[in-house]
Amino acid sequence: LDEIVSQRVGRHGVGFGAPLQLKGEQQNLFAEVQPEDLHKFGLIPEFIGRLPVIASVLPLDRSALIDILTGPRNALVKQYQKMFELDGVELEFDKDALESVADLAVKRGTGARGLRAILEDVLGPIMFEVPSTELIAKVIVTKESVDTGAAPTMIERKIPKEKSA
Repeated sequence: LDEIVSQRVGRHGVGFGAPLQLKGEQQNLFAEVQPEDLHKFGLIPEFIGRLPVIASVLPLDRSALIDILTGPRNALVKQYQKMFELDGVELEFDKDALESVADLAVKRGTGARGLRAILEDVLGPIMFEVPSTELIAKVIVTKESVDTGAAPTMIERKIPKEKSA
């Protein structure tokens, strides 16, 4: 598709003398896709007619993924915090941990959809442990938890000792 668009807009890239296309240039070409390009690519006109808008999207960067994790009202981090709260446990994420989650999603190429899978990998084991004990007051997800698979830091409740008579 990128070759079809580049031929139409006059950026030729055929043969040994063709300039190498950078990833950013290819994405710029996708922003210029027209219905006739899709037809030349092989899509049937009946299908193309059902596409009211042709839009290209750019991959999400680290800061956008962190915003997705924390920003919206129903953000993933807030959902997990609420689940832990139901068991009387506070869930906290270090800033470095959120950055590692975002970096891992970028590395995997999964974008925003991959964030939940990463958080499940990190929090899955602990989510089964927390309801079975009342000793845990707080769980802190650290960079090491995300990067190495180490268990998140757990802080126990302070239970007052009963005085003997």
